[in-house]
Amino acid sequence: MQYTAPRWLPGGNLQTIYPPTCITKPAVAYRRERWDTPDGDFIDIDFVDGQPGQPLVVLFHGLEGSSDSHYCRSLMAEVTARGWSGAVPHFRGCSGEINLAPRFYHSGDALELDWILRRLQEHRQRIGAGKFYATGVSLGANALLRWLGESQHQAEFIDAACAVSAPLDLAGGGKALAHGFNRIYSHVFLRTMRAKSLLKLNQFPGLFSREALIRANDLYTFDNIVTAPLHGYRNTEDYWDRASAKHILNDITVPTLILNARNDPFLPPQYLPHSAAPSVTLEYPAEGGHVGFPSGNPPGRLDWLPRRLMHFLEGSHHHG
Repeated sequence: MQYTAPRWLPGGNLQTIYPPTCITKPAVAYRRERWDTPDGDFIDIDFVDGQPGQPLVVLFHGLEGSSDSHYCRSLMAEVTARGWSGAVPHFRGCSGEINLAPRFYHSGDALELDWILRRLQEHRQRIGAGKFYATGVSLGANALLRWLGESQHQAEFIDAACAVSAPLDLAGGGKALAHGFNRIYSHVFLRTMRAKSLLKLNQFPGLFSREALIRANDLYTFDNIVTAPLHGYRNTEDYWDRASAKHILNDITVPTLILNARNDPFLPPQYLPHSAAPSVTLEYPAEGGHVGFPSGNPPGRLDWLPRRLMHFLEGSHHHG
């Protein structure tokens, strides 16, 4: 299933920006559950309820995403159409309500994914679902790869996994987003992240510097003030290095697809790893942008990506 970009949507930026803003997302009927976290906080998980015996697919969203993001709606529409079960866990503070703990979420959040996936494994047994597939997009993809690599054989209750547009080298991606046109992406992220961080300061006065936060105008600065110290990293360099998934791709034992377009503005192609464990398939199409992969004639469709993921997941046990 080779990806070919439509001729009317040239370039990584158009392929990144057009799909979420201009292509109609399919409707999905979610059922929301609120789960208490081990540290006295909560997360909201949106479910699609399928037939017993059919697979369960979990999708971890990207930075400042949600179950409403274009890639979540398109994958979960495909899950629904097949009678499969689906789950979209929201990272802390991403479900429309600020969370209670000082922490937010980050690219290396393997421990957070661990308890969510283990609880979803209990849910899967309760509902009698079949195979258990884990997918992630962007930040969620990097966190999923971190979990797979850190857990090694302990992750094998997952039958197969897919990571889409993961920022495998966070420092390389951070550099790319600090310059030229790409600054527009940083500003979109910072707008909502700054607003949430100000709410966090109301909950926990003095947690970090309000003045520094208001002045932060790139991800490097924001991560230095908020993300790194709140999640146990020394600074942005330490966070970007230790949270990057590129270090642990050789440790993954679950059949895993890593799908990154070579024209993804969030991760220039020179940062794409070229070796991984035998269980990992590295797929780097020339085009597709960042979680874009639009297809068809104008106004375009979002169905290539869900079909590619389903094709990999269903084929993974035959040669796994």
